[in-house]
Amino acid sequence: MKHLKSAVSSQKKSFISFFILAILTGVMIIGQAYLLVTIIEDVFLNNQTFRVILPLLGILLLVLFARVLFSHISTRIGIRMGSRVKNDFRTELLHQYAQNPIQLSQRGQSGKKVSVMMDAVDEVDSYFSQYLPQMIQSAIIPFMILIFIFTQHANTGWIMLITTPFIPIFMIIIGMQTKKKSEDQLEKLGIFSGRFLDTLQGLVTLKLFGHAKKQKEIIEKSSLNFREATMDILKVAFTNSFMMELISMLSIGIIALEVALQLIVFDGISFFTAFFVLILAPEFYSTLKELGNAFHNGRSSMGAVEKITDELNEEEQPVNKGVLTFQKEKAPPAITLEEVDFSYGEEEFELKNITAQFPPYSQIAIVGPSGAGKTTLLHIMAGLIVPSAGKVIVNNQPLTSYQEEEWLNQLSYISQNPYIFSGTITENIAIGGGSETSEKDITAAAEQAGLMGLIKSLENGFNTQVGEAGRGLSGGEKQRLALARAFLKKPSIILFDEPTTGLDLYTERILQESINKLSKQATIITVAHRLHTIQDADQILFLEDGRLLGIGTHEQLINHVPAYRDMVVIQRGGMAR
Repeated sequence: MKHLKSAVSSQKKSFISFFILAILTGVMIIGQAYLLVTIIEDVFLNNQTFRVILPLLGILLLVLFARVLFSHISTRIGIRMGSRVKNDFRTELLHQYAQNPIQLSQRGQSGKKVSVMMDAVDEVDSYFSQYLPQMIQSAIIPFMILIFIFTQHANTGWIMLITTPFIPIFMIIIGMQTKKKSEDQLEKLGIFSGRFLDTLQGLVTLKLFGHAKKQKEIIEKSSLNFREATMDILKVAFTNSFMMELISMLSIGIIALEVALQLIVFDGISFFTAFFVLILAPEFYSTLKELGNAFHNGRSSMGAVEKITDELNEEEQPVNKGVLTFQKEKAPPAITLEEVDFSYGEEEFELKNITAQFPPYSQIAIVGPSGAGKTTLLHIMAGLIVPSAGKVIVNNQPLTSYQEEEWLNQLSYISQNPYIFSGTITENIAIGGGSETSEKDITAAAEQAGLMGLIKSLENGFNTQVGEAGRGLSGGEKQRLALARAFLKKPSIILFDEPTTGLDLYTERILQESINKLSKQATIITVAHRLHTIQDADQILFLEDGRLLGIGTHEQLINHVPAYRDMVVIQRGGMAR
């Protein structure tokens, strides 16, 4: 719970304010009771005129106003404190997600992460805006009231001391259930949110394959589970309120009975003392009762904090902050992988002991069956994820020693499905350049990427609007637009993640020609399946189950790595041995 402790410790000024306001509020409560009893006694027993008690009524009005004002200020401070803490949690979560975008995308659903960032963080608010301020008030105000009660009537004080422990005991029992049920509710809300967003994104696919109705039933079931979890929390809340009221009423009833006996039967106390005690007793139990309600909300918030903490701790990874600036040179940097390991977690996929050297201007191919770890290795070389062991060496320096921004400026990463933003073709290509990119540079990049034929066929040319995620463009056109970004950026290293998968031969040939042009100014590292894409590579890494089974040229692997030879034979239409 280090995140909660740090959040609490960062609000010291607010806590000092709460203590001061609680003491002032306690003084106002006692003063209010004293003035009210004095006024009633003067009017009904001492037969004082209205003119005599008018100053007391004015003071009573000021005391009531001050009490309301202090309560308002305390509430405002609590709301601001809760808002600051929520902002800090959301900032930390955003920072965490931005640190490890690739690894995070492999774990859990987007909707579930959104639920943690929005719903779980909102649940934290009541802990800081209600529970902590009320806890301070309930520690100070009842104590002040109890002292004054003992000075007026010791028997009532003892009754209060005997009955008070029942409230915190019950709060602990209820609180344990609340925290557990709150965690369960947030877990079910996360599952529901994740499934709903997942279904929404894949709705067309579900309709095409006739699974929309089945998925609807799954979402309905998740929704009902969340509803049941919410109702469980409400049951606890209602039980909590009922028991608090019951304990308070019974305690006040006992005090009233004892005071009545002392006043009427035994004539042991004065009217002033009896009335003063009867007015302060409800204030005493009311403060404790409000703590009970706030405690329920606080324990619910603790469940939310647990979810946030788990999210932050589970995904934490060291970040490459770097101390060296990567100087862009005429030649691309030399890259070395030294016994690189990486794991997505216990009993999950892992890369083991990957060692290789990539000279400048070389063309490297990474091949292997699906799930072999090719894309993971590409992400490690891009610096998007950090190896759990081993090093990526760039120009004789660890990759982590370079400033992240400077390293990424030398790099282009083109995936199988590059993301195209909503906007014009010009705006999408310009992403690859800097702030001083000219129209001439964009046109030249489009020509090198083989995009000019498409652009000239469009009525608005470069100003043609493209839909979100590249709607309106084919897979090959998206790839060529991504290549245009690379030509505009002029990187030293280009990483391709199966760029030709699913493309027709004509489009693939255009892309291959563009890649050959890029190879004249950069090191090319490609994850690929097709034989004609990899056989001319300077070096081929063959992976299987996260292990490097062979490294060398196409001929070397054919002769020395049986699994690679079988893969080639199958691609050529033969049968593996």
